[in-house]
Amino acid sequence: MPNKELLLHAYRLMLTAKTMDDVYEANRQLCKYVHSTSRGHEAIQIATGLQLLPCDFVSPYYRDDSLMLALGFSPYELMLQLLAKADDPFTHGRSYYCHPNAARKDRPLIPHQSSATGMQAIPATGMAQGIQYLEFIHSGHARKGTHGEFPVVLCSLGDGSITEGEVSEAFQFAALHQLPVIYLVQDNDWGISVTAGESRTMNAYEYISGFTGIHRLQVDGSDFEASYRTMNEAIGFVRKERKPILVHARVPLLGHHTSGVRKEWYRSAQDLAKHAAHDPLPKLRNRLPEAGIHEEEILQMEREIPVGIMQDFSSASAAPEPDPLEVNEPVFAPTPIIAETGKRKPVKGEKVMMVDAALHAIEEILEEYPEAIFFGQDVGKRLGGVFREAATLGDKFGDHRVFNTAIQEAYLVGSTAGLSAVGVKPIVEVQFADYIYPGLNQLVSEVAKSCYLSGGRFPVQMVLRVPVGAYGGGGPYHSGCIESTLLSIKGIKVAYPSNAADMKGLMKAAFIDPNPVIMLEHKGLYWSKVQGTHDTQTIEPGKDYILPFGKGNIILKADELQVKAGRSLCIITYGMGVYWAKNAAKYFPQNIDIIDLRTLCPLDEDLIFSTVKKHGKCLLITEEQITHSFIQSLAARIMQQCFPYLDAPVQTLGALDLPAVPMNMKLEAAMLPSEEKVKNAIERLLKE
Repeated sequence: MPNKELLLHAYRLMLTAKTMDDVYEANRQLCKYVHSTSRGHEAIQIATGLQLLPCDFVSPYYRDDSLMLALGFSPYELMLQLLAKADDPFTHGRSYYCHPNAARKDRPLIPHQSSATGMQAIPATGMAQGIQYLEFIHSGHARKGTHGEFPVVLCSLGDGSITEGEVSEAFQFAALHQLPVIYLVQDNDWGISVTAGESRTMNAYEYISGFTGIHRLQVDGSDFEASYRTMNEAIGFVRKERKPILVHARVPLLGHHTSGVRKEWYRSAQDLAKHAAHDPLPKLRNRLPEAGIHEEEILQMEREIPVGIMQDFSSASAAPEPDPLEVNEPVFAPTPIIAETGKRKPVKGEKVMMVDAALHAIEEILEEYPEAIFFGQDVGKRLGGVFREAATLGDKFGDHRVFNTAIQEAYLVGSTAGLSAVGVKPIVEVQFADYIYPGLNQLVSEVAKSCYLSGGRFPVQMVLRVPVGAYGGGGPYHSGCIESTLLSIKGIKVAYPSNAADMKGLMKAAFIDPNPVIMLEHKGLYWSKVQGTHDTQTIEPGKDYILPFGKGNIILKADELQVKAGRSLCIITYGMGVYWAKNAAKYFPQNIDIIDLRTLCPLDEDLIFSTVKKHGKCLLITEEQITHSFIQSLAARIMQQCFPYLDAPVQTLGALDLPAVPMNMKLEAAMLPSEEKVKNAIERLLKE
């Protein structure tokens, strides 16, 4: 428990944090970027940080600068991020103060941290899930400490975040699977200007009692010694028992919510005085003489720390700004898959359907990569997916690698950030595209931004399988296409295969890619059951076959004489559009080039633009509603790049602009493109 030296060290860190806050407040014009500090929270944060080991994992939140100091980060490093300088060691000037990430061997691993309230709970729980899996298959890969200690995950949260639904998803998963995670909730009674009484019926300690299997502790988080003992108990419990725990720490809020939302705007003098009475700094200062520390030693420290902090602040203020020429890097980590390799059509190969090509690709991945896991709604061995797209995998690889989850789209998506950070390679599945929207918060806030905001340190390696599209009477919640929504999110890759060979090759490339990849898999093409889609079945490629992203495919070519005579056009499409185009093109056997995009991000722009320039006429086909869609955006890009070569405006064909796909199949057909609609569009365009 805390001895004299530890108390003195803790006071040094606490005084450092307080002095940093004072300097920021006194230099508001220089500290122009919004920031929060830990004033009032210092005791519990320092008590926590001093007891974590380099083998551990941490997800801080935006008020955790005292925790960062206790973990070994210097005031100067933190100030570089505060001022958004080029040498900011965490994000190189791209993100806010106390939004760290680090992969240093001498301290805990910290993946990318976002600002979204409570969103770190799911990625942090994903880290604990990954650690549990790695310990199960080979403990040597679980970042054990130098003396064989098992790692723990610390997830730090403010009390205002506990009302978030995604935090409860994290609690549910941790409780169900008994994961080695500590949820540290710092409760200061405020959520910006909202009091605890206005926003909740219970505190985190009371709330967590409903999650069977999560242990709980509570502590006065303004008392360093009590905090140290409590966190020692919590960390020791998780390190030994490998089970989850929540620590509820009551703390005062002494600073502003942020530098941009100042405390005097919404808090009364009485409230501020009540919180000031629990300031952890004088509490600890008064304990030092009782512990045998001489007054002069304390005074000497109190004289030296402000001098050092001002020197650090001056140095950080003078540090260089980021180079604007580097603003584009790194959105993605480099992928090793840059060329098509392996056997696409093996000798004596047999034809397979798309659904089986996907199944076999994942089976081969699981066989080759022990760090790969596959989970989602109903993909476990009992059913193997509602489309049988995961059939047999659970039986072959066991419940620890292929398993069901609850209906938790946010957890499915966000956990991949934590799993990837610890070295697990997740393949996850959302059952229908129409239900992906609860997962978009994690996709946008955590997964897509991680590589860019960590300077390339933490790309999220994941594959997200999403069945999409209409397949005959699926109705308004089982027929949607979502590519335009996804493509508006920068930092993810999107594939949309139209046949079995492409499905297998792209699935392999997606898994090897170090970045987040979404595989859009058309339900209507899975079994070739929709009329006119028999060509989805292809010879199954070999195990070694990999198809790189960003490479479109010309699946039909016009006669060169027709092209030279100006009697041709090109169709650019993907997914089901490929078959509407192919079937309609039979009426114009020498006049049509068809490009299957295969991936929507990245796009094969070279192939698109060169083909459009050759023909001068272009038709774009999508299953989505046209207005504000990806395909409409692509049409505008083609107009910009190819305008001098065009003989007619770029044409688009898609679904009607309706809010949903109707259930009745005649109404569905009226809404969607078709062979006949494409044929009519070709006729009109060839006449122009």
